[in-house]
Amino acid sequence: MLHKTKHKGFTLIELLVVIAIIGLLSTLAVVALNNAREKGRDAKRVADIKSIQTALELYFADQNTYPISAAAGVTMGEGKTVECLDSTGMAASCGAGQVYMGKLPKNPLPAGAEANYTYIAKSTTANTGACAAGPCKGYVITFALESPTGDFPVGTLYAIPSGVSTTNPDP
Repeated sequence: MLHKTKHKGFTLIELLVVIAIIGLLSTLAVVALNNAREKGRDAKRVADIKSIQTALELYFADQNTYPISAAAGVTMGEGKTVECLDSTGMAASCGAGQVYMGKLPKNPLPAGAEANYTYIAKSTTANTGACAAGPCKGYVITFALESPTGDFPVGTLYAIPSGVSTTNPDP
């Protein structure tokens, strides 16, 4: 008499194959998520810099100068040296005058280390020479990207009144 054997469950090999496939898929998902986060932080940085540049141009149109800064520059954003751009210039908090940007954006934390947006007023339209007394005719905002974003490469970039540069105009 022949006995029919019914298998209940999976073999060890089948289980190991399924676990390996799940591990591979989860690894790919984590890598894709990290890349998306990096690109998201960089997109925010580019948008932040464009917003700051717009506020600086409005300030310049009203004051005929860019805000004065220390020669070493000031770090911008919540919890930083300056948090506001008003008619007095870069300030720790907004005063009673015209407000150009109520909350200067803070650079999002890149992979484990914080980099800042640093503003330095320049005495010339060529964005050279620190400007500690007005009128300031240029500025340089230093920021960094983690991955290529739009037309911008990875690394340190410099926002100046005419746009964004990959080289420091005043090394």
